[in-house]
Amino acid sequence: MFLVDAPITGRRQVARDMFVIGMHAPEIAFAVRAGQFVNLAWSAGPLLRRPFSVYRSDGAQIEVVLKAVGEGTTQLLAMEVGEHVSCLGPLGRGFEIGPGIRTAVLISGGLGVAPMPLAARDAREAGARVIWVHGARTAAELCSEAEGDEVIWATDDGSQGEHGTAVAAAPQAEVVVACGPNRMLAAVAERWPEAQVAVETYMGCGTGVCLGCAVPRKRGGYDRACSEGPVYRAADIDWAALPSHLSYAATA
Repeated sequence: MFLVDAPITGRRQVARDMFVIGMHAPEIAFAVRAGQFVNLAWSAGPLLRRPFSVYRSDGAQIEVVLKAVGEGTTQLLAMEVGEHVSCLGPLGRGFEIGPGIRTAVLISGGLGVAPMPLAARDAREAGARVIWVHGARTAAELCSEAEGDEVIWATDDGSQGEHGTAVAAAPQAEVVVACGPNRMLAAVAERWPEAQVAVETYMGCGTGVCLGCAVPRKRGGYDRACSEGPVYRAADIDWAALPSHLSYAATA
């Protein structure tokens, strides 16, 4: 884990109201794994750091993807190139994609696209063919950037790709990883109990101290998503007891 004073390097729009922000943080960029996140703070920002899943990494720069859903993310999107953020990470437990697999399916819904470029990278390095399935309510809300040897789109209104959910559109595979609304991940758990899922819950401190990111387990008790997660085996989560919060990739 590193604490980096990271200058913002760029911003681009990838869907309606969805943006990618880049920052120079080489220590974190070198160490981050798919599914891990960073906690950001900035001058005049909210009291608590804001958690964002790492979207891409090139060895020197990391990127996060977000929407302006509250005061904090609105402030972050308004910052200019060259302004600095305090970046803590990488944090949490990421996806584990080992060698020897033939096919990996990545399933994302809305802002759940956040960890998928790095997951695609890891799956390719493991020798797998990557199928990326991304869903949203409408075509305008689908992320315009896609990773995968095959890309499948799904929209609730049928305006692009499959008419329906990303879960319904996804094929069978040896390895399934998913990120999106908790109701989507619950559906993933029913179809693929062994899937790896990045849960949506608010992570205030990012280091396991505040206990604000409790995840109910099927075996009983709770985990802290920021330290034991945010990636879990799908069947291990008590989905009925886990509320559907905003994604940790776009917390206000």
